[in-house]
Amino acid sequence: MPTIKKGAALQTVITTFETTPGTCQDLLDALTSAYSEFISNQPGFIAAGLHVNDAQTRVANYSQWQRREDFQAMLRSDEMRKRNRAINELCKSFEPVMYDVAESFN
Repeated sequence: MPTIKKGAALQTVITTFETTPGTCQDLLDALTSAYSEFISNQPGFIAAGLHVNDAQTRVANYSQWQRREDFQAMLRSDEMRKRNRAINELCKSFEPVMYDVAESFN
């Protein structure tokens, strides 16, 4: 489970996907497969969550990694490059962005 805490020694990545109601479930299936079969087994992976808006036009992926280099190595792997080409076909755009937690509220 992701831990959201200011000053945590980890890398947070939030990826947003712009999709359509007609391809949203296919995109979620592809992302779920990528996480269950590959991403979650990579060095440095901590946790992730997939979120979809009610109109099924946006998907947000929140993931945490031990180090930014772990996330970058996963992205640069042949397996993930292949999967990202397929994921790109299911959405209008997607953008992973690395963040640091500025504040958290419980």
